Amino acid sequence: MRNVILFIAMSLDGYLADRRGGVDWLRGQDPGAEDPDSYAPFSQRVDTVLMGWNTYHQITTELSPEHWVYDGMTSYVFTHRELPSTDAVRFTSQDPCALVRTLRQRPGRDIWACGGADLIGQLMAGDCIDRLEVSVIPTCLAAGSPSSAPRAGSCPCGCWRPGRKTASWS
Repeated sequence: MRNVILFIAMSLDGYLADRRGGVDWLRGQDPGAEDPDSYAPFSQRVDTVLMGWNTYHQITTELSPEHWVYDGMTSYVFTHRELPSTDAVRFTSQDPCALVRTLRQRPGRDIWACGGADLIGQLMAGDCIDRLEVSVIPTCLAAGSPSSAPRAGSCPCGCWRPGRKTASWS
């Protein structure tokens, strides 16, 4: 069965985005610091991306307006807007946990819960996240979109250790 993985980056003080919803702080404060690439090996393990409208909108208008960054993956965007879907991007107003239950039964690689905070909260509340993989960026934001969400039960978390080619699990 396919796993749903919450693969995100957060600030040292626990925020997913700054006060304006921006993520330009993800580069950290030291441009010369070692930057282990945890995304490349992770992206080889998934073929489906789940995201909310705000995350989709930020990707297509700010972060990568020229091309779709999740090419080769099927993306589901949760929204109440009626928009035409494509093979790569499918807009849906379906309950996220119901869609996850359906996707888990289909063949494929793991499923990435990309964000945003509202979608992540719904998936966690519905016990639909199987694993958390969190990168902590050495920046304090002091305010913004918090990473914490209520959860009943435990969830294994990945711990990326710089210098290793794969994640090690603690």
